[in-house]
Amino acid sequence: MVLVRPKSLKELTLDELRRRIIDGRIGFGEALSENALASELGVSKTPVREALMQLRTEGLVDIQPQRGTYVFRLEAEQVVAISELRAVLEVAAIGMAMERAPDGLIAGMERILAEMERAFAEGDIVGYRTGDGEYHQLMVAMSGNDYLADAYALITFRLQALRSRLSRNATLNQRSIDQHREMLALARAGRGEELKALLASHAGNTQSDYLALLHAGKEALAS
Repeated sequence: MVLVRPKSLKELTLDELRRRIIDGRIGFGEALSENALASELGVSKTPVREALMQLRTEGLVDIQPQRGTYVFRLEAEQVVAISELRAVLEVAAIGMAMERAPDGLIAGMERILAEMERAFAEGDIVGYRTGDGEYHQLMVAMSGNDYLADAYALITFRLQALRSRLSRNATLNQRSIDQHREMLALARAGRGEELKALLASHAGNTQSDYLALLHAGKEALAS
């Protein structure tokens, strides 16, 4: 039997703060106070400080010396840059996966899509968003390229934060599940070039949808 080490206070604090940023309970650009977070979570400042340092590595937090610590911001140009990198990496990854491990890729896609279908039918937004992330992470993992996976890890959590904001829209969720079904169908049929084209379009949808949300938010603030 393998013993499982319980999580440290730093790991528990990290998990909680990461969830709050990704699901929007802590907003983009919001200031973070070590003292306030430590008091709220019932821990000392040390695990909070360590968690914030890790979140900075993950791209979720910006630590500015002499100014403070803030949740990352996603302005229009950053959304475009992240979406472009995502498309490049995912399209390359799915091509490699289809060549190197098609059976494992398809089996994983089937398993995760079934979970996404269940969450979608039950209106479980968190469950659907989680499955969505796992579906795309699978493509990267099955590429068999560790360097590609490391590059993708640089934007993984910021992509999750984008998904979180967009998954509140039922129309976008419907389009998303339809496209994930089509991706699986194309993978089963061995139509790799069409799959790559759909994946690129799918990433482009996330970019345009979030830019529209960002624009609408700024208009609301100006009115």
